[in-house]
Amino acid sequence: MLNILLIAIVVLIALALLFNFIKKRKNEEKEDVLQVDDKTYTLDKMIEFVKKRLDEITKINLYDIGLSEEELKRRKNKKYELKKALKGCTYGDVNDKKYVKELIYDLLYKEYGVNETNVSKAIPFDVPSLLTAQDKFEIILYMYKQEFGYEALSEIIKKYDLAQLKYIEGEAKPCYVITEDEVNDIYEKENFVLALEDKINIVVQRIYQKYKGYSSIDEIRDMNIDGISGGVSGLPESFLSQVAQTDGDYLSQIAEHKVPRACDSIWIMYAGKSIRLAFLSFGTEAELKRVCQNIYKYNNPGQLSDTNGYKINEMKDGSRVVVVRPSMSETWAFFVRKFDVKRATLEQIVRFPGKEEAIELLKFLVKGARIISLTGEQGCRKDNNAYGDDRKHIRNHEPSYHRDSVRASLKKNISNKKYIINA
Repeated sequence: MLNILLIAIVVLIALALLFNFIKKRKNEEKEDVLQVDDKTYTLDKMIEFVKKRLDEITKINLYDIGLSEEELKRRKNKKYELKKALKGCTYGDVNDKKYVKELIYDLLYKEYGVNETNVSKAIPFDVPSLLTAQDKFEIILYMYKQEFGYEALSEIIKKYDLAQLKYIEGEAKPCYVITEDEVNDIYEKENFVLALEDKINIVVQRIYQKYKGYSSIDEIRDMNIDGISGGVSGLPESFLSQVAQTDGDYLSQIAEHKVPRACDSIWIMYAGKSIRLAFLSFGTEAELKRVCQNIYKYNNPGQLSDTNGYKINEMKDGSRVVVVRPSMSETWAFFVRKFDVKRATLEQIVRFPGKEEAIELLKFLVKGARIISLTGEQGCRKDNNAYGDDRKHIRNHEPSYHRDSVRASLKKNISNKKYIINA
């Protein structure tokens, strides 16, 4: 009697488990069916879908789905590659970034059903009047990148003479700035015709930069320019909260974007000039904070915290990055210095009239084994002035190792010394 009772209990438990398993599978199948509505193909919904699918791909237990040994090995390698790429792309690795973007493209095109009709719900490609300045700039940069690669931004600046001093409304002095009106004019003149593949690639880039990339500066950071920084001008949120109770008129100007905020601050360094990109913004301080917290993480330099309010590090491509945060600074901010070996000769760096005599003097000073100290402001290309014959010795004294000077002068006696800043 006892045995019959035990057998009955075991059978009931088995039936219950089988019922729950079948019910769970049915629920999963229902979830896999895409519910299409007016918001399905918006950027927010697409980002949500991409995050969910990549999370599923990286966390799936491959041993539970009954794969053959060969297929299991192949899927394990693919899963490992994706995990590695998702981590590496946040360090500035362009190859990992390309891998992740290709996967996002496949997810959108093959699984999410993005096509010629619905792709414009994410970015209104077919109605230019609805495109924002950021939309237009990203389209321009994408199309130029197809032809010029990482020289795309330089080609745009040179073609339309954007690196010139100009007067803008509300400013008494001329400044280096690229405005929204200039971007609109360039887009109108170029009159691009985009194929479906181009549109999806532009949407993929927007999704990537909001998910794993560096927000509005993601593609710009990869370009061959001297550097890029963010959060270095404008009003911080802490100031806005103080003003809110005292000056309503000033607050209304801020709300209408007449007064720049810290999260609207994006500057590039091009040919030794600091140029403000007035048409680009991080949108919110939270987005600027996210970029600052991710951009310095290569090689695990330690945590950026309230007690340790700055970090100096390098990125995967050798770019030097400095990040600061409150309370050491008023706002979250970062400075990325890039290095281009092709533009490291003195003839390209020194451009003023009579430069030939100055360059010859430097050569003879070095050949004469004179001790020379090069000083100057940030971005004036001090390190790139490493020039002379193979006998010279260069000693670089900085808070971070400058491996790019070694890349520029592979056969020269160079020692990079690191010192620590005591804040």
